[in-house]
Amino acid sequence: MQLCRFNEGRLGVVQGAQVRDVTEALDELPAYRYPLPGFDPLVAHLGEVMATARQLLPTAKVLALDEIDLLAPVANPGKIIAAPVNYLKHLAEAREDAEIHHRNQVGEIQRVGLFLKATSSLVGPSQGVALKHLDRRNDHEAEVVVVIGKEGRDIPAARAAEYIAGYCVGLDMTTRGPEERSLRKSIDTYSVLGPWLTTADEVPSDNGLGFSLKVNGEVRQQANTRDLVLGIPALIEMASSFYTLYPGDLLYTGTPEGVGPVHPGDVIDVAVEGLGAMQVQVRAA
Repeated sequence: MQLCRFNEGRLGVVQGAQVRDVTEALDELPAYRYPLPGFDPLVAHLGEVMATARQLLPTAKVLALDEIDLLAPVANPGKIIAAPVNYLKHLAEAREDAEIHHRNQVGEIQRVGLFLKATSSLVGPSQGVALKHLDRRNDHEAEVVVVIGKEGRDIPAARAAEYIAGYCVGLDMTTRGPEERSLRKSIDTYSVLGPWLTTADEVPSDNGLGFSLKVNGEVRQQANTRDLVLGIPALIEMASSFYTLYPGDLLYTGTPEGVGPVHPGDVIDVAVEGLGAMQVQVRAA
């Protein structure tokens, strides 16, 4: 199933060029009192919501996909985890381009590990990217994103698939400079997630997903997850060896070579095989 959040927080099932409004399925979610949970309730109860959504489908209101505003399919991730330089050719370009590395040492992912992005940076495709620090280079980074489905710690790679709720298309924006990655990548709107959540049962294998990114129609990035330095199971193993993973946590798996600057007025298109495509407008903050 492909589930989207749209307009004012409504829930839809994507079927081709149409969306069926199944917002009533959200009634399956428990009511929480303060303190609120540190995980995403929709992902934590995805099975129940999907079951009710299937019952609602025959009579659900039908909307055109191109007439709705797509929000981030996961509204409340506890954390956004990201994998740096997880494609060898991107590691090489980062080391060679002074505008990327800014005299920072660019180490292999096996040595430098993962980093976190602020959850306040998360937006959906319709909200676009608002560039800050226009005197600096602001780069696009296309990524496949994994959505964690259940709580886990010290998860072995061989069992990682049990902890995946689904997958999304991701756009990880970054301001170049000497500061730490997590600061430069946590600006508001610099984590774009969309266009919907494709549940894990719809993806036969996440080792072989082709994806691409265009800016104003020009192809900038093109790669396949089979070329990841650390594959998705290994990333989940690494992340869970440092902190507990919770339903709705997002794992941005890394970007390939071809990263480059964007400017206000640009249009970014990101597509992942089997997961969909999203168009993102770029503006000044």
